[in-house]
Amino acid sequence: MSRVAVVTGAAGGLGRAFVDRLLADGLTVVGVDIDGAALLAMAADREGFVADAVDLTDAEAIADLFDRLTARFGGVDALVNNAGTCFMSDFPDIPAAELDRQMAVNFSSAFHCCQGAVKAMAGRPGVRKIVNISSNGAYNFDVFDPPHYRASKAAMDTLTKDLARRYAKEKIAVNSIAPAMTETPLFNVLTEEVLAKAISAMPHGRAMQPSEIADWVGFLISPAGDVSSGNVIILNQGRDVR
Repeated sequence: MSRVAVVTGAAGGLGRAFVDRLLADGLTVVGVDIDGAALLAMAADREGFVADAVDLTDAEAIADLFDRLTARFGGVDALVNNAGTCFMSDFPDIPAAELDRQMAVNFSSAFHCCQGAVKAMAGRPGVRKIVNISSNGAYNFDVFDPPHYRASKAAMDTLTKDLARRYAKEKIAVNSIAPAMTETPLFNVLTEEVLAKAISAMPHGRAMQPSEIADWVGFLISPAGDVSSGNVIILNQGRDVR
């Protein structure tokens, strides 16, 4: 029986890399995104990929998603909470609606997906996995990230640690991956000056690639990651070592 993984934000730059890595590892991958057309285009040339368009800011839609996956596959074995964005208004002029939207996309979606996944993982064999895609911005205050973005990712990491402790004996391993500068379409929200400064701070002189982050996701979801839980794995080429 093929293991089943759910990847949110699957149509984005990181999401596509995660999907391809997990498909290569032999999993059936359910790609979830609000962009249904992009998901269908992905499904056309990816065997083992299941497209499922969902608004991840809708808690009821998320619950329905996991109910449908349990009915179809008998449950799920892994969840990658990758859906996210970064709104760039700065403090103190962040509109209330933007704060709410930032938390809904980055944190609440992950929270509700974890709720659905934990239920859908019941009775599945082996160590089941949740991987939350956080950010160095939750910890490094030298970089440009606005405070509501930082808060959304820090909240995700606290959720990671709580669930890791809560479900350790049930063999559900929960970890966060917190990358620094990674080349994705989110680069488009930055000015050229801010982007150049951020990349110049990376020790290797370049941004990281989605495939490099995907290798860590694949590792954690593989049997090699069975003994890792409750960790925030920071990927930044050693930039912030003091």
